[in-house]
Amino acid sequence: MVKETGNINKSGLNQSIGEYFEKNTGLIRIYSYISISGLIISILFITMGLRLIAGIIIIATACLILVLLKKAVSLAETARNSLNDVSSSNEKKDNVITDFSHKIREPLNNLVIITDLLMESGLQKKQKELLETFVASTKNMVTTVNELTMQSAGNLSFETRKHIRFNLLSTIQNTIELYSLKEKANIDFILNKKEFTDFECFGDPIVLKQVFLDLFNTIENQNSERTTKVTIGLTKEKESGNESLIGLRIQTDKKIVLIDEKERGHSLAARLISSGKGTFTQEFGENYSVLNISLPFTSPVPETKPFIASPRIEELIQKEKVHKELKDIKILLVEDNLINQKITLLTLEPLVSSMDTASNGKEALDKFGTSSFDLILMDIQMPVMSGLVSAEKIRELEASTNTHIPIIAITANAMLGDKEKCISAGMDDYISKPFQPSALIDKIKKFI
Repeated sequence: MVKETGNINKSGLNQSIGEYFEKNTGLIRIYSYISISGLIISILFITMGLRLIAGIIIIATACLILVLLKKAVSLAETARNSLNDVSSSNEKKDNVITDFSHKIREPLNNLVIITDLLMESGLQKKQKELLETFVASTKNMVTTVNELTMQSAGNLSFETRKHIRFNLLSTIQNTIELYSLKEKANIDFILNKKEFTDFECFGDPIVLKQVFLDLFNTIENQNSERTTKVTIGLTKEKESGNESLIGLRIQTDKKIVLIDEKERGHSLAARLISSGKGTFTQEFGENYSVLNISLPFTSPVPETKPFIASPRIEELIQKEKVHKELKDIKILLVEDNLINQKITLLTLEPLVSSMDTASNGKEALDKFGTSSFDLILMDIQMPVMSGLVSAEKIRELEASTNTHIPIIAITANAMLGDKEKCISAGMDDYISKPFQPSALIDKIKKFI
């Protein structure tokens, strides 16, 4: 449908893409809410012993879900094609992709969680097989959305974005995790870890992610028949004033040209390194290749409010923290969408002592000041006050009390740089939708 608009001007094409996505993501959300309602009703009927009625509802709902997923995959493919079809207005294009990613992840997350609950509810064999087919289809959709996120990275414009404080090592680690979500990722990564605190800096983490994703794609394209071992190392080469020169070493276990010197104008990695006032060299052997990159990064300026990176937070509070069991903790869930709220409560309420909710960041701040919580689950996009602003204000209040409540971002914001924004705001960890309930529980256990 988007391609049919090729005769109109580029501005009109951007508008058509936005309208097309808005219309179809709206339909997907309606289908997903109907599906979620059907699955929840099925759970209720199963608990009441009405398994036949529950089975009929599950079959009808699963059919609707498969239609939903087919439409969502088609929309994702259209989004992917639009990245190539539109050559101007990159900012508009990026906003469309980001908005699509956010809107599709919300209902997908609810479907994943509800299905997980249903699978544990004692279904009959045929019902379980049907749900397993749905689970596989959902995972394929998740993979498509993740790959769309990565592809959009190669099309982001070179506009100046807001600089934030972030950690180089954890940013590379997050990029590797993102790339590994690909259905056919034939790269075996080895990241030589060092002290996280050695690599705190101030700038734009998206640029670093773009460089690495472009290099990973180059490796895949040049050698897709077998797994490539990629070893990544970081060193601090030089410090002067408020700037550090960081060395990045990427080594493969076979001869691969990571950046073609003759076509550097076509290499996103080369253009980004150059625009960041960095340099690179390559060396090759019979069974290996090495790319050495030197990039300058601004050292973080001391802030009036204490900023503590996630790994450091854990280190500082470990001494004073008294370990609690999951069943003994009190959680504040900050989420403006009532359906999302209820589904997360369904997942966690049987496991924890107490849960309270807030519908926006301002309400969360008020409850933080009047109640005691062991952990906060914080959505990002909310009315009145966003999760990022709320987290920053909570950390400001804590600065005078020498206390620290872990905050985990639980959000559909999953584009490049979103995790770093959360950590920069003072959050301890981040989980993007859709996620398995067990993954959220594992993250909670890290901080109690």
